[in-house]
Amino acid sequence: MRLLLINGPNLNLLGSREPSLYGAKSLDSIEIELLSQAKKEGVELDCFQSNFEGALVDRVHQGIGSIDGILINAGAYTHTSIALRDALIGSAIPYVELHLSNIHAREHFRQNSYLAERAVGVISGFGPLSYQLALLGLLSYLRQQQSS
Repeated sequence: MRLLLINGPNLNLLGSREPSLYGAKSLDSIEIELLSQAKKEGVELDCFQSNFEGALVDRVHQGIGSIDGILINAGAYTHTSIALRDALIGSAIPYVELHLSNIHAREHFRQNSYLAERAVGVISGFGPLSYQLALLGLLSYLRQQQSS
């Protein structure tokens, strides 16, 4: 099984960007932990980050036919990108939306997600643990689909 982790804008600044809100771990350290967890689960995980909306859309498109599931922290594009939503839906690849902070306890404009409606699930508010929870949730969903 092959999974893709997509991280959107400004997530490359994790560890130094508002650590009181997002924590002190860098994106690299979160990815290393997640890659280790994926390996223990017997799955391959590719990681991708971009600050550019089109690059995120392109990466979703590249996964068609080769990726079984997507973990996505779209950052600010969660609340603004119809293009990313359309790419995810058009790809027909199951995905889990995830966030470090609880977006429902933040500014009003952050409480709306263009991605959540069609996601397998949404994990929000557990800091870096959100990535691991999202991985476990997506794997559970995909394994259940395979056994059906």
